[in-house]
Amino acid sequence: MADTTSEPLHVELVAADRTVWSGSAAMVIARTVEGDVGVLRDHAPMLSLLTEAVVEIQVADTNDVVVAAVDGGFISVANNRVSILSEHVELGEEIHVEQAKAELEEARGLIGANNEAEQRVRHAEARIRAAEKAS
Repeated sequence: MADTTSEPLHVELVAADRTVWSGSAAMVIARTVEGDVGVLRDHAPMLSLLTEAVVEIQVADTNDVVVAAVDGGFISVANNRVSILSEHVELGEEIHVEQAKAELEEARGLIGANNEAEQRVRHAEARIRAAEKAS
């Protein structure tokens, strides 16, 4: 019988329009509405809501880390499979920091003017953190 204890997690990071990243990972860190969660092999089954934040995926058998900004969504963990589903997902390396900072300032200027301004601020802050972690 083969020893399967060293098999990594299978992770899928999915946006509404595409699979952003899929592969093997040693660990996943995400921010849920209840706080940060770290997922390792044999994690208990879980389904939770994500907040606008950064998701980090430690790629299996490497020192590489995939960093992405998500605008909420869900994380599902079961049988060493992790699914992260969000309407919008951006890899940190694809985010232009200066543009994200400009969007953050614009969103901060709208606070009080409409109900979605605070959500835009949180999303812009997550994008900046993802871009900075990826660089």
